[in-house]
Amino acid sequence: MRRLAQTALLALVGAGLLHTALFTDLYLRYVKEGLRPVLIASGVVLVLLGAVNACLDLRRSHEPHDPPADAHFHGHDHSTAPKVAWLLALPALSLLLYAPPALGAYTAAHSNGKPVATTPKERFPALPPTSPLPLTLTGFTQRVQQDPTLAIKGRPVQLTGFVTPAGSGGGWYLTRIIFTCCAADSQTVKVRVHGPDAPPANTWLAVTGTWHPAGRLGTKTAEAALDVQETHPIAQPVNAYTDDLPLTPS
Repeated sequence: MRRLAQTALLALVGAGLLHTALFTDLYLRYVKEGLRPVLIASGVVLVLLGAVNACLDLRRSHEPHDPPADAHFHGHDHSTAPKVAWLLALPALSLLLYAPPALGAYTAAHSNGKPVATTPKERFPALPPTSPLPLTLTGFTQRVQQDPTLAIKGRPVQLTGFVTPAGSGGGWYLTRIIFTCCAADSQTVKVRVHGPDAPPANTWLAVTGTWHPAGRLGTKTAEAALDVQETHPIAQPVNAYTDDLPLTPS
């Protein structure tokens, strides 16, 4: 790979980052929203480095120069990068031309569930009278397994997420994939669904129901599970890798 190609590749990677972070929301498939400024800054730096290298190469092309010293000794020039460096063009082109699909049911089915943090008893405030009560999947799980007041018992709740088949045992889960920092450290939170047949995998739904009795409510033996009363399809949120409150059904 000649220096001109190296410079072009550097600029291409920078352009891919800028395209993804500035003009689309695709970067949310890879990192958390708060890292957008870092991606933009990185893209700018790479494009500027490419421009500077191009200017320096153009200047060198008009000056007489000798081959590198090690070329005389070894018989070949080490100033060029190995051909395998062309593989770096693939992720850059994918950012510009084709974005890999978002993480979904396949990832969730092959990953362990996210451990829900323990919440002190005094951190469970009285639930509002709203019915159905909108909750995150994490919030529902905490109420089911940790709330000593058993406030979730018999309360209709509304949760949102995407469908993940439960595997050979049948049934399905309402699922969220959560980024701590980026896709590499993603974790999954799931609520078992009892009731209707499983919709197609990766379908986003708003689900209304009540806790499905399994184990002892308010303890770790209680399963995060829901007896479903109704479901509504919803559009996938732009920032799908958070455990936000339910979306308005479409």
